[in-house]
Amino acid sequence: MGRKTNPTATKSKVGKAKSQPNSTSASRSAVRPGPKSASRPRPWTNAEIEEAFRRFRAAVPEPRGELQYINPYTLLIAVVLSAQATDAGVNKATPALFAVADTPEKMVALGEDKVRELIKTIGLFRTKAKNVIALSKKLISEHGGMVPPLREALEALPGVGRKTANVVLNVAFGAETIAVDTHIFRVGNRTGLAPGKNPFEVEMKLEERVPPAYRRHAHHWLILHGRYICKAQRPLCEKCLINDLCRWPEKTTFMG
Repeated sequence: MGRKTNPTATKSKVGKAKSQPNSTSASRSAVRPGPKSASRPRPWTNAEIEEAFRRFRAAVPEPRGELQYINPYTLLIAVVLSAQATDAGVNKATPALFAVADTPEKMVALGEDKVRELIKTIGLFRTKAKNVIALSKKLISEHGGMVPPLREALEALPGVGRKTANVVLNVAFGAETIAVDTHIFRVGNRTGLAPGKNPFEVEMKLEERVPPAYRRHAHHWLILHGRYICKAQRPLCEKCLINDLCRWPEKTTFMG
């Protein structure tokens, strides 16, 4: 024989459930994300991509990287030292280093031991000191002490990978390259602008999709956006210039 339910008790429970306060009522203008969808987000249109970079340029017409350097050589060294380290941390160590060694010849003369001592506050400083000396020697022997403006030549230097080469080509030589670091990788995938399984895939998508007029500074706009707005732990959706264009299903949108 089935168990009888008490209609009064059922109504009471429903009434209590309805009387619970709404957790989103505290922020009238914020709209919380809905349930995650299993389907892929709609790809960005060319017009949306154009609009996103138009906004980036309007906000920061001439973006600059945050690493401190004196010339192409010190830029190269700073970028090599920044691997698995913050720009701020590198900037604390490089002024003293560059004050005594701002050319490959001076760096080799300084020696690995002294370089290691000057950069010991940076992560992986022992390996990086070895690479700094080795790449400086190679610049002297193969490139006349100059930083080559070619990707293949840069990537042949000790401690230099594709990302470092892209930064140097972009900043020192004005090439329209996009160095995909952890920030750009996150922005590309989270927003849906340039999804990819690895940095190279994201780079290729960006090179294909970024309009020509914005390619020169796209690298810096996206890095700054990822570092200060579209952060890993607590993205600041309320300050995002491209909130309405972003495809991230967990974003918080803000109404007028």
